[in-house]
Order: sequence, then structure tokens, then C-alpha cells
Amino acid sequence: GTYLFDEKHQQFKSQITCILPEQALSLADKNIKFQNVHLPRKTSTGDSHFSTNYSAMPTVLLLNGPNLNLLGTREPEIYGSTTLTEIEEQVSASLRERNIECETFQSNSEGEIIDWLHLHREADFLLLNPGALTHTSVGLRDAVLGVEIPFLEIHLSNVHQREEFRHCSYFSDIAVGALVGLGVKGYLLATQFAADFLEQKGTSAANN
Repeated sequence: GTYLFDEKHQQFKSQITCILPEQALSLADKNIKFQNVHLPRKTSTGDSHFSTNYSAMPTVLLLNGPNLNLLGTREPEIYGSTTLTEIEEQVSASLRERNIECETFQSNSEGEIIDWLHLHREADFLLLNPGALTHTSVGLRDAVLGVEIPFLEIHLSNVHQREEFRHCSYFSDIAVGALVGLGVKGYLLATQFAADFLEQKGTSAANN
């Protein structure tokens, strides 16, 4: 079933198994938000089927590359003492306050990162810290271009103050923007930008 969220009372109000488009519009008029609602969609044959990917709330991906699972213990003088789990929790909580879903993932495997990104290509925005893949991965660059999700590039440390090989990024020229050297605050600023970006995008779409 699917739960309806009553924003006014900050609680899940009821459980349903299906909702029709006209019902969804009615609920929206009543300021009731819903998520993971499966709306009927027409196929090329004209038959109605239920989509498993529809969500009324926008989704932001938080994707972290190799070795970022070691945050909190790895070179804290460079990367700080905050763990990746704590960063993910802070980002997710901030997005929930703006009625945005957050999906998080970290892997030390380039292939797993690319596969995960492919599976989540319907997301609305991406917060990306590629880690060491920043300087090496044409494959991940191509994946980011392929899924066509607008994104911000994030780095905890100021890579331009470090070794020369870290000065090159395969992502900066295709990103909406980059936050570098701001520590954990860079993730939080990126989160606020993503929420504002999606809000503005939604307003523009409504006006068109």
C-alpha cells in the first residue's frame, strides 16, 4: 500500500493501494503530499499499467566515490573528523525539510558506482564527490553525461592546494557548479543549492 502524508498534522494519514490521476490532483489541492504513488500509465498498446518508478517528491542523489567510506579516520587534518554516515544523515535531513527524497551511495568500485547511477537515472539532481575518480575516470564522466542529471561536484579539501595531479577534474566542465575546500559545509551548501534549483525548476515548469 501507499501512505498519504498530511503536511498540516505532520503524520501519515491513510493507506491506499492505488490512486487515480484526478484523485491525485484533488489531494494536491488539499495540501496533502504523497510519495511512492503508483499512477496508471498508458502503454503503446493503449493498456493501463502501473508505474513502479513514479514519486510525487523530487529525488536528489548523494554519490561518493572511493575511500570516502574512511571519512572520520582517514587523514582528519585534511578531510575532517565527520564520518560519511553523518554527512549522509545531515544531507538527507536537510532535504526532507524541503520535501525532497534523498538516495545515498558510496563504493570503492568504479563499476558499481556507474551501475548505481544508471539505475537511478530518473533522479532530479546529483551531489557528486567522485573522490580519486575525479582525476581518472572517463567512464564515470560518460555515465554522468549519459544519465543527464544536473549535478554539483563536491570536494572536502581544496584540491588545487594539493598535488598537481589533483588539479585536473573530469567533471568540473560539465557540472552546474563545484564546491571545493569547504569541508562538510560544502555538502550542506550543495544540498541547499539543489533544493533551490529544484524549487525554481518546479516553479518554471508550472508557469510554462
